Amino acid sequence: MVADDMGYADLNCYGGLSNTPHLNQLAKEGIRLTNFYAAASNCSPSRAGLLTGKSPARLGMYSYRPQGHPMHLRTSEVTIAEALQEENYQTAHIGKWHLGCLPQDTAFHHPQPHDQGFSYSLGTENNAQPSHLNPVNFVRNGEQLDAQEGYSCNILANEALSWFEQQWNQEDPFFMYMAFHEPHAKIASPPELVEKYKSHGERDAEYLANIENLDLAVGKVVDYLRAQGLLDNTLLIFSSDNGSYRQASNGQLRAVKSYLYEGGIRVPGIIRWPELIQGGQEVHEAAGFVDVLPTLADLLNLKSLDTQNLDGTSILPLLKGENFERENPLYWFFYRTSPEIAMRIGDMMVMGKDKDTVARTHPFTMADMEYVKEVQLHEYELYQLTEDDAQYHNLAGRHPEAEVYQQKLNNKLRKIKEEAYYWEKLPEAEGNRKPKTEWVKYKRIEEN
Repeated sequence: MVADDMGYADLNCYGGLSNTPHLNQLAKEGIRLTNFYAAASNCSPSRAGLLTGKSPARLGMYSYRPQGHPMHLRTSEVTIAEALQEENYQTAHIGKWHLGCLPQDTAFHHPQPHDQGFSYSLGTENNAQPSHLNPVNFVRNGEQLDAQEGYSCNILANEALSWFEQQWNQEDPFFMYMAFHEPHAKIASPPELVEKYKSHGERDAEYLANIENLDLAVGKVVDYLRAQGLLDNTLLIFSSDNGSYRQASNGQLRAVKSYLYEGGIRVPGIIRWPELIQGGQEVHEAAGFVDVLPTLADLLNLKSLDTQNLDGTSILPLLKGENFERENPLYWFFYRTSPEIAMRIGDMMVMGKDKDTVARTHPFTMADMEYVKEVQLHEYELYQLTEDDAQYHNLAGRHPEAEVYQQKLNNKLRKIKEEAYYWEKLPEAEGNRKPKTEWVKYKRIEEN
């Protein structure tokens, strides 16, 4: 289960103000990860990294995909769903896709969910339109639907239950990928929930109610699994595709969505499976989206999958309470904001800046593609996250191993540029272009 733009501090069990009893209970019965990371700082690349276990930069998913854009998750990439189909799992995608056109557009011929391992699909190409209430852009198995009544998260929860009742062969194991639209703007929340938070002001009340409404939808699915005797033999993961666009939702973490500081990439992470995982734990080791596929491959002994070509590491030992050593450091690359690249090595986060100020359009363009091939680092930042997760204190000029970390970052950027997939038919950089931005205006959560 993946929320859309939910911040690290939105859930009540992560210090948030919204009432989220169902997700609190999942965290209590499982593991609450305090250093869990999305694969990217915005939508499409993060989802691609989750499904493939690879860094989005290697996939050619450099940013979010606007409607009508040629960038997509290519057929050659193996997803979790494809790997599990090989093991006779029934597979379903329910919710936001954002990895290519949906439904099929003959101008692009992008792979559809069924081409990438999902035998069943209900979802949207991008956000629920015009908002979470009564969305008009849902597609089921390639066919455009009429407007759906209700709130998006409830529509998805009902679809999940319907899939179990009508589609799932109970003799087979299943993999369901639920990608909620909440709390991505434009939000819409039930008035009775908004009323509960009215003391926080109209805008915040709508948002806090949105988080609670999502929790209720999660609870509906979890309650069904429990009633059917399926919950304890189901590995359940809940997270968010990137940090929030609201600073308050990211707690004391620095910055917001689209930035590679902690507020843009660190997200809630809850994993529950009582047959393997002892409940009530907090895990502080770094883990993330790209670790999901290698972990499943380790758990299920998926011999057909080349895990050596993945960027993630199996965290199965971590889930079992055993010694865990990360084979490959987690890293992030985003051309549009600064710093452009970040890598977590142990408890340290090293970041690199090009100091490029060239104006860029919001969608990925030919000029951006050329820049990806040319980007160079000129300044560095280094943070000790166990002592400074708000990233106030840049240690790049005084840490004894600063140059070692910087060299590792340079090596990673060089490899990214060497392996970067080159899109040839991108739009030109026209229209409203904005200079590349650094995160300057930053306040602690207590000040908001």
